[in-house]
Amino acid sequence: TQAAHAQSADDYLNRGNAKYRLRDYQGAIADYNKAIEINPQYANAYNNRGLVKYNSGDYQGAIADFNKAIEINPQSALAYKNRALTKFYLEDYQGAIVDFSKAIAINPQDADAYTSRSGAKLNLGDNQGALNDANKSIMINPQDSIAYYNRGSAKDELGDYQGAISDYSKAIEINPQYAIAHTNRGVSKSNLKDYQGAIADYSKALEINPEDAIAYTNRGISKELVGDLKGACEDWGKASSLGVQDAAGWVRKQCQ
Repeated sequence: TQAAHAQSADDYLNRGNAKYRLRDYQGAIADYNKAIEINPQYANAYNNRGLVKYNSGDYQGAIADFNKAIEINPQSALAYKNRALTKFYLEDYQGAIVDFSKAIAINPQDADAYTSRSGAKLNLGDNQGALNDANKSIMINPQDSIAYYNRGSAKDELGDYQGAISDYSKAIEINPQYAIAHTNRGVSKSNLKDYQGAIADYSKALEINPEDAIAYTNRGISKELVGDLKGACEDWGKASSLGVQDAAGWVRKQCQ
């Protein structure tokens, strides 16, 4: 009887996974519930149900499921990582760092965990720590565009604008549709007073994401600095319509 039960818990897990892939989140949760009912120690079912809850916007429910998965299997790097990503989304960056560190202790070759921890450190202003984590991630996986982006952001914050440009360029080489990498490379170029280069990057970012308010704002500033006030006003007008208060103020003061 036990073997049949275990198998049927697996069946429900697999069916839940299939529904999750089809974005039938309610159906997936029902199947994971059934798997857990049959086998209350089924860490994978708690982990996967947590992922569905995360994707459904039930972040506290997700954390509760990841907690349970970790309680059953304290060596589950995946459950720690998923709980960390949920905390990151909830802006609990310190809590996320603790969980990413746990995941890394269990699986030191997890490049994604280093990349994500570097992002959390960036958000807390620990730029050197972020740079170190991005370095580790890139050593493990040299094709991780987000790791290059994070390292570029850390270098920019540390005043190494040329190094930042180099890393943003690598991120863009790996993922040419990486709009925010174009935007931030523009910022680093602007910091080096290469305003035409910055304008080109902001324009590329806007080609990829026409709703990028920061790119409009910054392109306007760069245009003003090269003497194109008319172009600057057009960009600030667009940024203002996307909700940037500063841009609205500049339009009122400089564009009448």
